[in-house]
Amino acid sequence: MSSERLRLCGGIVHDPANGIDGEVRDICVEDGVIVADVPRDAPRLDVSGMIVMPGGVDIHCHVASAGVNHARRLMPDERRHDPAPAPQFTDGTGRSGTGGIVPSTFTTGYRYATLGYTTAFDAAVAPLTAKVCHASLDDTPIVDAGFFALMGNDEFLLRQIEAGETGLARDYMAWLLGAVGAYAVKIVNPGGIDAWKAGHRNLNTLDESMRGDRVTPRAILDVLTTVANELGLPHPVHIHCNNLGVPGNVATTLDSMRVVAGRRAHFTHLQFHSYGGERGKSWTSAAAEISDYVNAHPEITADVGQVMFGPALTLSADSPLEYLLHETTGGKWVNLDIELETGCGIVPYNYEEKAAAAALQWVVGLELFLLSNDPWRVVLSTDHPNGGSFLAYPQLIELLMSRDARRECFERLNPRFLAGSALADGLAREYTLNEIAIVTRAGPARILGLKRKGHLGVGADADVTVYQRSDRIAEMFSMPRYVLKSGVLVVEEGQLRRAPPGRRLHIRPGYDEAVVSNIRKHFEDFSTMRFESYPVRNLKDRPLNL
Repeated sequence: MSSERLRLCGGIVHDPANGIDGEVRDICVEDGVIVADVPRDAPRLDVSGMIVMPGGVDIHCHVASAGVNHARRLMPDERRHDPAPAPQFTDGTGRSGTGGIVPSTFTTGYRYATLGYTTAFDAAVAPLTAKVCHASLDDTPIVDAGFFALMGNDEFLLRQIEAGETGLARDYMAWLLGAVGAYAVKIVNPGGIDAWKAGHRNLNTLDESMRGDRVTPRAILDVLTTVANELGLPHPVHIHCNNLGVPGNVATTLDSMRVVAGRRAHFTHLQFHSYGGERGKSWTSAAAEISDYVNAHPEITADVGQVMFGPALTLSADSPLEYLLHETTGGKWVNLDIELETGCGIVPYNYEEKAAAAALQWVVGLELFLLSNDPWRVVLSTDHPNGGSFLAYPQLIELLMSRDARRECFERLNPRFLAGSALADGLAREYTLNEIAIVTRAGPARILGLKRKGHLGVGADADVTVYQRSDRIAEMFSMPRYVLKSGVLVVEEGQLRRAPPGRRLHIRPGYDEAVVSNIRKHFEDFSTMRFESYPVRNLKDRPLNL
């Protein structure tokens, strides 16, 4: 069924952005958007007794960067063992591909859609490689998508911070976002990657530097958060803190949150930054400390980055972290220096239930979810593919909704790894369907500033997911009965039937044109690329209005 108009009849609607919690309602669609009503003779789809939600929004994943392509090349054996035959579309345009932890482009779009997800953001793209990202997203059907541009170790920005030129930093940020077709600013291990690339060790505190007192992680966080807020970006700075994965990093995380106090900021894959203990001695959960701070500071939002047991792949701009993981695992890896901007590292990984670190990470993520008092500000992610595949979202949802499911998994873990955790102490909260709709849809859309996503109100994009109601939670969220994307019925009776192209979500903030001469000179002096060749041109979708 495909029609410009459609009435979904009798569904149990969960639309928390509009205050609807399990009400039986009709949802009307016309020309790709939600409308108040459609004519009586419009096609009808009976969804009586089924759960109706907006399409899912993945706030943080890695699906289209140049690093993702390196990851695909790094793991041919895994891709070979998960072939993805072409789906049987009504128009015969289905494309085959490969799966694994990092699926091929078409398979990525198909698999997101068959989970009920219709929007996704690649969370770490070097601006120099933006054209590769756009080409990959052009090949990723169905989902509307965008990416975050890496800036926390950008040479031009670090020079402006050193010189105290925050105005130039602000104009450069705005120029760069528009030039490469990005949606938001990403900060990864601020200053640490720059030090690593120069042959120094990683930076372990917010007040270390290899460039002098003015260019510290603290200064980078402060300046970039300030200028991003001054620009009024729809999504605040997206922060991957220093010391990811290190015992005792709770101190760094809380210090970073205090730096940006009073200003909008998003802290990503927070689970990896919520550890107590000491380096080389012990790991403990610090989820309670982090949750207490986040609960008390409404300007802060976060996604969790839940670890799911099984195969994963660490893919990050945090080069020193990836080197540490390579040394730990002894396996194959990739590590790159992306000249004036950032780094990149890739290491295949496996989270084993019997491993102390993996067990603790699993617990910490769930504690962050269950200790949060505001699901609008602490939303769902696995940092795909770092903590596990996005295909594990249904299993994660079941863990959040069922303490019995958590207990069953918890009992398989070694109890001596988990002493003192809130889960071990009987944390019994269970998420409701409405809270799941918040952390997978309405919350991410609000945090991202996407006014037409994550809800089913009049004027919203007609991205709708319909689930067959079931007590088998993971199974229910793994197999939506129907999915609409921009009003097109892409999943019908549980089968993928159509794959319209997704739209590109990007912004173009205003800036003082005088900054361009400074940027041009920077390119002429230091870059291997001509200034004129750097911007991305002819994007098919217009930038979002700011």
